[in-house]
Amino acid sequence: MSALAAWAPMAPFAPIVLVAALLVLRQPLMLILLALAALVHLLWGQGRLEYIAEDLWIALDKELILSIPMFMLCGQVMTRGSTARRLIRIMKALTPRIPGGLAVACVLSCALDASISGSSIVTMLAVGSVMVPALLKAGYEKRFALGAVMSGGTLGIIIPPSVPMILYALVTEASVVDLFKAGIGPGILLTLVFTAYAVWKNRHMPTTPFDASEFWVALREGIWALLLPVILLGGIYSGFFSTTEAAAVALVYAVAIELFVHREMKLADLYATVLEAARFGGALFPVIACALSLSLLLTEHRVPTALVQWVQLYIESPITFIVLVNLLLLVVGCVMTVDVAILVLAPLLVPIAEAYGYDKVLFGIIMILNLEIGYLTPPVGLNLIVAMTAFKQPFGTLCRAALPFIGLMLGCLALVIWQPWIAVGLVR
Repeated sequence: MSALAAWAPMAPFAPIVLVAALLVLRQPLMLILLALAALVHLLWGQGRLEYIAEDLWIALDKELILSIPMFMLCGQVMTRGSTARRLIRIMKALTPRIPGGLAVACVLSCALDASISGSSIVTMLAVGSVMVPALLKAGYEKRFALGAVMSGGTLGIIIPPSVPMILYALVTEASVVDLFKAGIGPGILLTLVFTAYAVWKNRHMPTTPFDASEFWVALREGIWALLLPVILLGGIYSGFFSTTEAAAVALVYAVAIELFVHREMKLADLYATVLEAARFGGALFPVIACALSLSLLLTEHRVPTALVQWVQLYIESPITFIVLVNLLLLVVGCVMTVDVAILVLAPLLVPIAEAYGYDKVLFGIIMILNLEIGYLTPPVGLNLIVAMTAFKQPFGTLCRAALPFIGLMLGCLALVIWQPWIAVGLVR
C-alpha cells in the first residue's frame, strides 16, 4: 500500500476540499472532475491513473444518456417552430375571466411547455418571447412580467421530463421514471403558488369575457401540440416506452408536426436546430463521462461510506443534516449551474442522505428544487443572464423582479421537505 493510500481513510473529506479549491480558482469543470478522479485513484485506488481513460468509456455505456440530446432537440424544435406559440394561445383563451388572466396564462404556458422541453432556458425563451411583450402591452408591471417568465422557466427542470433529473439518475442509479413521477407534485405545487400570486398581484387588472369561439379556434390549431406531453408522459408512466424511447418518439413527433402539419419550420431551420443541439451535446457528453466514471470510482473505493461515517461523527439529527444540506445547495446554486452541481455533488451527498433516512428519489427532488432557485440568484443565475440579453433589461432590474418568486419557491421547498408525500406520493 502506498503512503498516500495509507492515510486515505483519515481524509474522507479530501474530494470536497479539492472541489472547493478548484472552484475558488475558477477552473473548468472537466479539469475539476479529472483531478477529482485522479485524487480518488491515488488515495483509495492503486495509483494507476491510466484506468481513468478506461472508466470514461465504461461510464458512457448507458442507454439513458441518449435521451438527453433528444429531449433538448425536441424542446428546441418546439421553440423554433410554432408549437410553443399555439400552446400559449390556448392558455390565453382559457383565462380572460380570471383577474390577472394574462399573467395566469403566462404561468400555465410555462408549466405546459415545461412538460415537453425539459429545460429551464428553453421554457423561459419559448414563453417569454411571446408573453413579456403581451404583458407589458396589456399594462402589467414590468418587474412582475419579467419575474413571472423567469420563475416560470424554472418549472422546466422540475416538471417531467427534466434533463437534470436524468443526470441525477445517471450518477446515483436512481429510477428516472420514479424521479419523473416525484416531480409532478412539486411541479403542480409551484404552478399553483405562482398562479395564486399572479391573481393576487394583478387582482385590479380588468378582465374580459370568455370567448368560446376563440378558445375552439386556439384548441383546433393547437391540438397536435397539446397531444405531445400526453404521448410523452403517458408512454413513460404506462410502461409502453422507456425514457429513451419516449424521447425519440417525442422528437420524431415534434419534427413531424412542425414540418408537415404546422408547416412553419423549414428544413434549413431544422438543420440549424440540429447543429445547435450537437454543439450542446459535444460540450456536455465529455463532462457526463467524467462525472459517471468518477461516480463508479467513488463507489468502488467506498469513498461515500467513509464520508458517511465522518459526517455522522458530527451530525446526529436528520433534521440538522437536511437543514445544512439545503443551505449548502442554496449557496452552490448561486455559483454553479444545476447540471454541474448535480454531476459533482450528487454522488457524494446521496449516500449521506440515505444514511439519515432520506430516499434517493426524495433527496433528488429536494436537491433539484434547491438548485432550481439558483436559476434566479446571482452571480450565475442562468435565467437572469439569458433574460438580460433576450429581454434587454439591466441585471439589477431582473434580480429585483425575481425576489418575490424566490420567496415563493423557498416556501414550496420547505413544504416539500415537511410533507414529503407531495413528491413521493405518486411513487409509493
